[in-house]
Amino acid sequence: MVGISHVLQRDASRIGLILELDASTARIEVQSLLQHVLRVQRSYLLAHPEQALDATQQASYDALLERRLHGEPISYILGEREFFGLKFRVTPATLIPRADTELLVELALQRLPQSRACRVLDMGTGSGAIALSIAHARSDASVVAVDASEAALQVANENAGRLGIHNIQFLHSDWFSALNGQHFDVIVSNPPYIAADDVHLTRGDVRFEPLTALASGAEGLDDIRRIISQAGTYLESGKWLLLEHGYDQAARVRELFQHYGFADVFSAKDLAGIERVTGGVKSQ
Repeated sequence: MVGISHVLQRDASRIGLILELDASTARIEVQSLLQHVLRVQRSYLLAHPEQALDATQQASYDALLERRLHGEPISYILGEREFFGLKFRVTPATLIPRADTELLVELALQRLPQSRACRVLDMGTGSGAIALSIAHARSDASVVAVDASEAALQVANENAGRLGIHNIQFLHSDWFSALNGQHFDVIVSNPPYIAADDVHLTRGDVRFEPLTALASGAEGLDDIRRIISQAGTYLESGKWLLLEHGYDQAARVRELFQHYGFADVFSAKDLAGIERVTGGVKSQ
């Protein structure tokens, strides 16, 4: 049997080579698998480099490693992902929350009324990461989160329970269909925005994620267009719609906002300097 340090070095090299990951990411992934199997913190791995896995632990680790080497996302293997400082359960029924999407949460929180209770709508909530992050940061906000997937809503409900967040309501809805004329101070969404024939759908983690949460027509804009065209009916005057979109879609999305009468239209850049979120105000 070999120790933790040897396993880290050997398998980080394997994962990095096969999945084309940088050395730091590959090492973090192996550490995460070992933490999951041993049920320890990362500091434990560093403090006990010579400890060997017993036979049961080794078999469990080997099975998880094999899944990762075949490309299955680490978040699905571990069943969780950190987002906006919170840990969320994720399954193949939901998208994996990504760091770039934290920008959408930050922009929404900046635009919520600061001196009174307010209402927020998250469309296509998936795991609930966006909606629950906002609800956690603003306990005085009333958050409604909708999704067309019953399986995704079940995961989101479980996350709300695990995190002890109660100022949120989940609705099964095809975008606005179940909202019955409700009005909101901010509407946010990370909708499907990849073109149906985009080659990226056959690569990396997205191969394992739900296609209905990724692809949206020939240009990737079908759902974005649908949301923008209808959002005004559900927004209070002078309030915000904020949408995440693809790396090359900002100009087109701004045009759609302007076409449907939104004012103060802008795009914000993510950590990589890419215009990732576009928003606008419902005109008076």
